[in-house]
Amino acid sequence: DLFVFMHIFDKGYEKKRSKLLGAYLPHPPGKSPNSHLTFKRSQSAFVPTDFKQGHDSASVRSAAVGTTYSQPWYVHTEAVQAALAKHKERKMAVPMPSKRRSLVVQTSMDAYTPPDTSSGSEEEGGQGEGTPTSSQGSISMEHWITRAIHQGSTTSSSSSSTQSGGSGAAGRLADVLAQTHVENHSAPPDVTTYTSEHPVQVERPQVSTVPRTTPKYGNAELMETGDGVPVSSRVSAKIQQLVNTLKQPRRPPLREFFVDDFEELLEVQQPDPNQPRPEGSQMVAIRGEPLGVVTNWPPSLEAALQRWGTISPKAPCLTTMDTNGKPLYVLTYGKLWSRSIKVAYNILHKLGTKQEPMVRPGDRVALVFPNNDPAAFMVAFYGCLLAEVVPVPIEVPLTRKDAGSQQIGFLLGSCGVTVALTSDACHKGLPKGPTGEIPQFKGWPKLLWFVTESKHLSKPPRDWFPHIKDANNDTAYIEYKTCKDGSVLGVTVTRIALLTHCQALTQSCGYTEAEIIVNVLDFKKDVGLWHGILTSVMNMMHVISIPYSLMKVNPLSWIQKVCQYKAKVACVKSRDMHWALVAHRDQRDVNLSSLRMLVVADGSNPWSISSCDAFLNVFQSKGLRPEVICPCASSAEALTVAIRRPTDDSNQPPGRGVLSMQGLSYGVIRVDSEERLSVLTVQDVGTVMPGALMCVVKPEGVPQLCRTDEIGELCVCSIATGMSYYGLSGMTKNTFEVFPMTSSGAPISEYPFTRTGLLGFIGPGGLVFVSGKMDGLMVVSGRRHNADDIVATALAVEPMKFVYRGRIAVFSVTVLHDERIVVVAEQRPDSTEEDSFQWMSRVLQAIDSIHNVGVFCLALVPANTLPKTPLGGIHLSETKQLFLEGSLHPCNVLMCPHTCVTNLPKPRQKQPEIGPASVMVGNLVSGKRIAQASGRDLGQIEDNDQARKFLFLSEVLQWRAQTTPDHVLFTLLSSRGTVLSSLTCLQLHKRAEKIAAMLMERGHLQDGDHVALVYPPGIDLIAAFYGCLYAGCVPITVRPPHPQNIATTLPTVKMIVEVSRSACVMTSQVICKLLKSKEASAAVDVRSWPPVLDTDDLPKKKPPQLYKPSNPDTLAYLDFSVSTTGMLAGVKMSHTATSAFCRSIKLQCELYPSREVAICLDPYCGLGFVLWCLCSVYSGHQSILIPPSELEVNPALWLLAVSQFRVRDTFCSYSVMELCTKGLGLQTESLKSRGLDLSRVRTCVVVAEERPRIALTQSFSKLFKDLGLHPRAVSTSFGCRVNLAICLQGTSGPDPTTVFVDMRALRHDRVRLVERGSPHSLPLMESGKILPGVRIIIANPETKGPLGDSHLGEIWVHCGHNGSGYFTVYGDEALQSDHFNSHLSFGDTQTVWARTGYLGFLRRTELTDASGERHDALYVVGALDEAMELRGMRYHPIDIETSVIRTHKSIMECAVFPWTNLLVVVVELEGSEQEALDLVPLVTNAVLEEHYLIVGVVVVVDIGVIPINSRGEKQRMHLRDGFLADQLDPIYVAYNM
Repeated sequence: DLFVFMHIFDKGYEKKRSKLLGAYLPHPPGKSPNSHLTFKRSQSAFVPTDFKQGHDSASVRSAAVGTTYSQPWYVHTEAVQAALAKHKERKMAVPMPSKRRSLVVQTSMDAYTPPDTSSGSEEEGGQGEGTPTSSQGSISMEHWITRAIHQGSTTSSSSSSTQSGGSGAAGRLADVLAQTHVENHSAPPDVTTYTSEHPVQVERPQVSTVPRTTPKYGNAELMETGDGVPVSSRVSAKIQQLVNTLKQPRRPPLREFFVDDFEELLEVQQPDPNQPRPEGSQMVAIRGEPLGVVTNWPPSLEAALQRWGTISPKAPCLTTMDTNGKPLYVLTYGKLWSRSIKVAYNILHKLGTKQEPMVRPGDRVALVFPNNDPAAFMVAFYGCLLAEVVPVPIEVPLTRKDAGSQQIGFLLGSCGVTVALTSDACHKGLPKGPTGEIPQFKGWPKLLWFVTESKHLSKPPRDWFPHIKDANNDTAYIEYKTCKDGSVLGVTVTRIALLTHCQALTQSCGYTEAEIIVNVLDFKKDVGLWHGILTSVMNMMHVISIPYSLMKVNPLSWIQKVCQYKAKVACVKSRDMHWALVAHRDQRDVNLSSLRMLVVADGSNPWSISSCDAFLNVFQSKGLRPEVICPCASSAEALTVAIRRPTDDSNQPPGRGVLSMQGLSYGVIRVDSEERLSVLTVQDVGTVMPGALMCVVKPEGVPQLCRTDEIGELCVCSIATGMSYYGLSGMTKNTFEVFPMTSSGAPISEYPFTRTGLLGFIGPGGLVFVSGKMDGLMVVSGRRHNADDIVATALAVEPMKFVYRGRIAVFSVTVLHDERIVVVAEQRPDSTEEDSFQWMSRVLQAIDSIHNVGVFCLALVPANTLPKTPLGGIHLSETKQLFLEGSLHPCNVLMCPHTCVTNLPKPRQKQPEIGPASVMVGNLVSGKRIAQASGRDLGQIEDNDQARKFLFLSEVLQWRAQTTPDHVLFTLLSSRGTVLSSLTCLQLHKRAEKIAAMLMERGHLQDGDHVALVYPPGIDLIAAFYGCLYAGCVPITVRPPHPQNIATTLPTVKMIVEVSRSACVMTSQVICKLLKSKEASAAVDVRSWPPVLDTDDLPKKKPPQLYKPSNPDTLAYLDFSVSTTGMLAGVKMSHTATSAFCRSIKLQCELYPSREVAICLDPYCGLGFVLWCLCSVYSGHQSILIPPSELEVNPALWLLAVSQFRVRDTFCSYSVMELCTKGLGLQTESLKSRGLDLSRVRTCVVVAEERPRIALTQSFSKLFKDLGLHPRAVSTSFGCRVNLAICLQGTSGPDPTTVFVDMRALRHDRVRLVERGSPHSLPLMESGKILPGVRIIIANPETKGPLGDSHLGEIWVHCGHNGSGYFTVYGDEALQSDHFNSHLSFGDTQTVWARTGYLGFLRRTELTDASGERHDALYVVGALDEAMELRGMRYHPIDIETSVIRTHKSIMECAVFPWTNLLVVVVELEGSEQEALDLVPLVTNAVLEEHYLIVGVVVVVDIGVIPINSRGEKQRMHLRDGFLADQLDPIYVAYNM
């Protein structure tokens, strides 16, 4: 006795209720709020005190409609209000997303069609309905509501329902066909808002109120990075707000779990020890009353038709209505009989040939009839039954790509349908091809369309007569059913099931001959078909069919027809009752006393109760008796599951249950105490059908009987259910052939049961209660939530003027091994950003409080954009599909991953420091070698290297000028690929002499002075460099300012000149003018430049004598560059190091004077500078110089040069490779025809200071394979600040290898190799072969202890060409010694190492190198200062960026950086700004799934906003500064809650 079944009028609960409502209700003067609510509790004396009286309490699932019910008197609304009030107390400031203005100001209002406020057939998950009324209707609605409350009327006023039934797209064929002349193809106006009276203001407040300052970055090496964030910026204020919000304690505490050595395990939700568990005894199956054997019941439905068609041919069978509510046509039983025979004859004999008929008995045919033509449908349906073919009624396809019609096509195909029966008007309205034929719809089989109008058919011969048999086990018809995932199944119903079902309905509903029944439901399927087409014929009843198009125009039409025809029965959905309520304006002539039964088809939906109550409340005074309302429960598989019987005895009260939502989520029935807000009130749907047996089984796993206080799936054993899913034997077995068993495992019956798809329980007295559908079930961390319940809560959040009532979809998506709830609603075009955002945050809070579950994502889309079902509801699976593929185009998104995602791995606790010694011992014990490797030993290499005689490069050049004066060292190409200029050994020597003379004469420089060389890439730069060496000065190469972007690039030049303490600047005439221009003086203080020398004007004479350097350890040059983190650093390169460097490269690449090398690199720092300026002089080979900037004009320049000069070795950067891949992707054929041939290339080395970009090198290799490029030729090098080249793939030696490592282990600084393609695998490519003379070790960056092979650590290098230190103004000695002169804390503590600042690992491969040694491969993972410490683990930005770029085709580039403990993701959007918000959920999901991280902020920007340095590396710290200073002009910024 869990429930109290009480008289519907009992008012014991009123006191409580008045307290709840007191605040909201206006009181008549002089009366206390409670004065009209005092009732005797006489009738409830027998109620046990601990039970709640069953009438609507703060529990009714309900919601406000438009602006109609602005008073929060709805009971569910009360619960929501209370929940929100609770939140207000701990009010949290939630940062609002920022939008670019172009996204906010929508098109003008005229361009909007308000969406159909209706929402569709419930099996599609459409929920809620709008109200087709005028504003006065709404006002009178409020009027009766307040009146009802004031008069203390006998029934507690209840709420409207948000349940929906079918509904319509305005231009729907089905409705237009009736009046084909109407050209109205726009949606009906949504009159729930008073649009007419208030013109809508389209001018929106501009979102960005801060004046845009010009972005301060490009190469903004100037910006101080670090945490010096400008506090005034809006962005950082918002982030601060977000951080504060996230600091608040979250509901579910993380539970214990184990961290394996590598695996961080996802936390498994442990069951809550306090969760309610079922305690009742095991239920017993409940049997319905016996199906009475009535003598005159016909032996089959066709026999019934024959009987009435011959003995009462004039009796009316069906009356159809036009859109004005006038009877259009009356179909009599005689006409139905004769026309059905005609259709049967024509189907069997007039399709195909006599020998080869197209349709034989038992074949399936489609029935395609619009919703306003039930007569034609009925004739066709009975024609099929008489011909013994199987009708498959489906919706009219509207367009070639209708959301659900493709799936219906698959159903028709699988049923082998080749013929579609249709009406004349419908046939004319179908889309036509150019030649007038009906096109094949997407996914549909080829169909013959056959019109069933009598005038098109031949008369059957006199002697032809259909064979009328008794009902048997042949299939009678197939009803389609749409599943949760959008697929469509066909449920087969046999002739005996069809007949038995009609008999059971006749008995339960007490149908008698010639009764009049009004049907508002869809007559093609479900309750509408069973009552309005089938059972009605068995009993010779008269059906008044109300088309949906009429309901849209006049929602009261069904009530008017009940009065007009004095109908005994009406079949409606709660939506129709709701509409009638709102449209009802004290109509004097309404009298519903003729009704003995009002079948509520969706009475099993938890929200229909509120519609039933509210309807009774209003129409009781119009003769409606309470016992007339008969909710029923049905499903496609089990047909009618239960129906409340119409009784004459008004003393038998209907059942009510007020259930705890918390209990329900654990599948347990608990009657709730009155105080609780989160409750669900359910009404009974009557008792089990006659002749049926019902039980409740557990929804998952084996069909075991539930306990009495447990929610499960209802199962029915009866002749009157579906037989199978057509053509799907496996699914059929699981649904139609279920054998429920007791806890001991014994089956309860030898007959199979059918699963109904409904969740519920059987209460006392055998009353059936339904609490939800299997399809709407979402299991979030082990608790079950019903989509419908969540919709109801969202709808109860006031004010409703921001979203359309019926247009809310709720579904779950699986992210990180759990279901996450997504809510999508259509937003009204006139609501502002702030309004919608406020509404969204309130919805989140309400759902959180009432259901105790977090919403993962809440999205608002523009009006009318959600995919619709044929009856206008929301096509749920299609909506989900669009959401997942990022094409939903929302206009507002709020993600709350922080609340929902509670199963993340526990943050890693750092182990208390294990000393380096024990690490080493541990490695030795476990048999891992200490990770170290080296290139070939320089001392043992025998080579006839003449240049080795000289200690200084300047001497090498003088020697070459004497011995091979005409040997060409450098050739510079123009953008057209022609030779612009070249230099022989002698020309370079002479040119350098003149420059040296100029430095001494005009510059008055001493030896050892620093000189800044500001040249474009070319030959002048090389000459100036050697000129400095000849004069004993120290050169610094500087990238010249960009003429189009002086403001951002010139300050960098100035900074390098100042920091390097240059005594003078040498440059070309053009740049000289640029430095003195007006633009330049605007950017920097021009007066403070050191003297500027223009080398285009050289003195004629050579210097008196060249500088003879004596000490090789003195400075040769300074290498200045900006790191990706924005730090400017100059590295000192001594003469010794420079010569050693050149020799190392010469040996690795086998460079001789006879060789030619093509170089497409920037010549300003690192290996690029060395290859461009130094190597040719040292080794004597010819360098073909290609400035990378020229590739922007002519992307093919580099490859054409390589081909034309027949080069074997070439060097490039990633940016060059990317330019070629993107720019030449479609031109490979034309390049081939121009003779481009890359087959001679042995090595193509990418010069880089980062992890190899494996995807780019692979796509480059693939793309140019057809042009002869050997895939093994492409490799990469690795250098850094302390050593400009550590690895470089040479000519000999093994090919670079690729390994796959486990990304999860890498986050813990472990290296675990996995197979290619395994989950969480990350491909890493070796960074080239270690250069001769280089030693490498992997050390722990914190403890400085050596690490074993399987560990990720910092790469340390010992080598002759290491830099000798930083050149700084401040003399920051600590940093200097740490980076250049580090010692291991354990093991070999003597060697001096330089720290590269990069994390990587070594791996001994199976390959051997030239000397026969095992080859050690170095893998670079990423820069230490770019790595992010999040949740105790180490992440590399590139890994997260790779995941993000893969999520959506419109994401062109991505950069991530941390801010406080939040992860900020910036994505560049290619495509329309409307797609910006699609990216937010996709990015959040991908990062969660692949990296177990919650994204804090998603920033969507234009292409080109993410700054990239000259090496093609992302400047993430710059981006961070730009974001925090609010300089990015983002399209959208989402703050994940």
